[in-house]
Amino acid sequence: MGRGGKRRGKSIHGWLAIHKERGMASTRVVERVRTITQAAKAGHGGTLDPFSEGLLPIALGEATKTLVHVLEGEKSYRCWVRFGAETDTCDPTGQVIREGGTIPDAAVVAKALERFRGEIDQIPPNFSAIHVDGERAYEKARRGEVFELEPRKIIIHDIQLESMEGGVATVKVRSGKGAYMRALARDLGRYLECPAHLERLLRIRTLGFSLEEGITLEQLDGMVREDRLKEVLFPMDRVLDDIPALRLRVDVWHKIKNGQAVWLDAKGYESGTVRLLDPEGHFGALGELAGGSAEDVQRLCKLKRLFHLA
Repeated sequence: MGRGGKRRGKSIHGWLAIHKERGMASTRVVERVRTITQAAKAGHGGTLDPFSEGLLPIALGEATKTLVHVLEGEKSYRCWVRFGAETDTCDPTGQVIREGGTIPDAAVVAKALERFRGEIDQIPPNFSAIHVDGERAYEKARRGEVFELEPRKIIIHDIQLESMEGGVATVKVRSGKGAYMRALARDLGRYLECPAHLERLLRIRTLGFSLEEGITLEQLDGMVREDRLKEVLFPMDRVLDDIPALRLRVDVWHKIKNGQAVWLDAKGYESGTVRLLDPEGHFGALGELAGGSAEDVQRLCKLKRLFHLA
């Protein structure tokens, strides 16, 4: 930290789509990104367990402030479910608690997956970050305490069997927020009366980013050394694409920056949060459009959050 408590580092604002390697904690990825880019501030857009791999969006600078405004949308995964053993963590890092059963064939697994499509109840794994009696569930689980979490409503938009080989089913899943792929593997095994756990997990889509856009930490390091960071840095509002945008005139933008409410030409826009673009078309603020009809030509807009890009 510098003088006055200010964090040292470069003022870099935007998003990186990092392809996290297996065996690395999400917080460690953030640390490595900060070290490589020398960014003053960084944070991740959704934890991946250390055993998991794939897409881990990293916010830099002012982009970290967009996290609270991001609507948790759909996420897509490729899951490798191993039949024959269930573990206490529901993944390969845990202790085996159940073994045996008859390994199902591809047709049986494909049919069983249909049961998990749509809105379902799911009990999160005990080894999870959910709070129980004021502490994380995994802390209780590590001490060997016996407890069961309450089931939660989740949505599985789509689930498909891609292949079945050697007792391992490769399953592609598109889910809503709060769905645990580890619990899905556990429950699939229990439904088929053959213990199972999630052997491998690859996140292929989240926050509007796809794995094809992802780069490894090694690739990021190379880009930075070649002074090409801008080529892989996405705009701050990339994760806010679902929020409508309004481009402001110079005088109106000046008022918004000073915290003043302004009247905007907003015909066709619904009330609620809007992205506010400066006269050059660059994202710089979030506003709150007052209620009224989308047919109204003039609507009052109040500043919700200003992003400081200096």
